[in-house]
Amino acid sequence: MFARKIVLSELITSLQNPKIKQILRLQEKASERKKQKLTLVEGKIEIAMAVSASAVIQSVFYLQSKENEVKSFFAKQLPKHAPINFWAVSENVFAKIAYRENSFGAVCVVQTPENRLANLALSENALVLVLESVEKPGNLGAILRTADAAGIEAVFLCNRQTDLFNPNVIRASLGCVFTQKIITCTNQDAFDFLQNRNIQLIATALSASVPYTAVNYRKPTAIIMGTEARGLSDFWLEKAHQNIIIPMQGRIDSMNVSVATAIVVFEAIRQRALNAC
Repeated sequence: MFARKIVLSELITSLQNPKIKQILRLQEKASERKKQKLTLVEGKIEIAMAVSASAVIQSVFYLQSKENEVKSFFAKQLPKHAPINFWAVSENVFAKIAYRENSFGAVCVVQTPENRLANLALSENALVLVLESVEKPGNLGAILRTADAAGIEAVFLCNRQTDLFNPNVIRASLGCVFTQKIITCTNQDAFDFLQNRNIQLIATALSASVPYTAVNYRKPTAIIMGTEARGLSDFWLEKAHQNIIIPMQGRIDSMNVSVATAIVVFEAIRQRALNAC
């Protein structure tokens, strides 16, 4: 059944095994992930998303007691001639390398995808996201799920405060970190790119703003989001073509950035859908 080019190994039972030590370094340190250009993925949905986005899986470490389930899953997911190393590990080793509980029994080492600004191509009527200084991995992951659901063409991470391939980002995004065109760059680089393509800049702000529903998103648009604590920097507030606000009916004056992003993005999608009718 499992007609793939797979290199099987003897059972790994020691935490001192060099391969296990490598996984633990990748799990714990963003600097190690950057240095090795590798990241870890676990969970059926996340792995399937990575495969669907043509991410290159280098090796799979799987719980020996779930060998049949794991191999059956990968038999359906992987390209027919993908040369991947499979390593069986014992219970104690898997408990150490698995970042999350209730994993289905496999941890993948994946080559970290990289999108470059110079290679980014957008449609004539692009809708993109610019995220400035988003700090919490969970928020970033949730925003990437929204971007995937809405068909956002690209996400610009400016002044990044968290590692894009932090395990919590991968988990919160359900693997959408692999399906999105995500560009890590400076504010200035993002601005220059967008300005050169005549893309209007719509920035969320608490002052000098109009309701988010009052803006025309039907033309090429970049929706710019900041953090809950500080909002956007003056860089974007001063350069935006329009500042917008989500009117609040209660006592608070801000909401979770992932929720706010979803509200604005799907208003843009609603308007564009009406325009297409």
